[in-house]
Amino acid sequence: MQNLQNPANSKEITRAYFDSLLLEQRLMDSVVPDTGFSLYGHWFDTPIMTAALSHIGTFNPDMPNGMVQYAQAAARVNAVHWIGMGSNEEFSAVMATGAKTIRIVKPYADEEKIHNMLSYAEELGALAVGMDIDHMFDGKGNPDVCLGEQMAVKSSKDLQRYIGMTNLPFVVKGVLSVRDAAKCAEIDANGIVVSHHNGRMNYAMPPLAVLPEIVKEVGDVMPIFVDCGVCSGMDAYKALALGATAVSVGTHLIPFIRQGGAEGVAARMREMNDELRGAMASTGVKDTSSFDPTVIHRL
Repeated sequence: MQNLQNPANSKEITRAYFDSLLLEQRLMDSVVPDTGFSLYGHWFDTPIMTAALSHIGTFNPDMPNGMVQYAQAAARVNAVHWIGMGSNEEFSAVMATGAKTIRIVKPYADEEKIHNMLSYAEELGALAVGMDIDHMFDGKGNPDVCLGEQMAVKSSKDLQRYIGMTNLPFVVKGVLSVRDAAKCAEIDANGIVVSHHNGRMNYAMPPLAVLPEIVKEVGDVMPIFVDCGVCSGMDAYKALALGATAVSVGTHLIPFIRQGGAEGVAARMREMNDELRGAMASTGVKDTSSFDPTVIHRL
């Protein structure tokens, strides 16, 4: 990676990797593509999902209803919605929007809290639940403290126990190696998110760099989602072509919440999906099950 302002910054590394991937044009016998896909028994119009953001209103006081508006946008475009750290009351307000939502629970030290949040998600009809394992440690290798909440180190056996606590699909977020992906398959996880959590670790592999090997390892047994740095329909295309089931967009959408609320985000998601569809048409991809990784070339 050349000419990075900060060579250690995983967000910069990830952006540079996205931009290094180029597409062949394949127009002969191409058709108007369909961007819909099925996940956990539901049909969605786009594989571009929201990401598991948390506390939009806390960090952005000018957007006190940001979490709800974010969910409303997903519902309007019939996209999968994800939600991160937050109270049951906030989760209830998000579910009331009608968005089909995956709730990601932090690796809290408080086991009762984990059980309560998983149970409440199931009670309210969440699409799935999961845990972001990349929040177990702080930068010094100690159990993390996030917004005053104590986290704890979780083993494969712990995650397997959480999987057994719910009848919902369980997704492990923060997988960035074939090793961890294989361990998720061993404990019967129902999906993984290939992610470095927006650069929590310096010099982290770009998700798309490790994605093809993860797909070879577990792609036939579970959905594989990707986040970190997705800012366009073309970014989404590259992840999907390399084997992702769907992609999440998070921080890129925050300015659109500020500028236009739910409809501002929905409009941006439609633009991204249109760009994705255009790239699919120009590369001979008829639907989301027909992506071909050989269309991708790296500079």
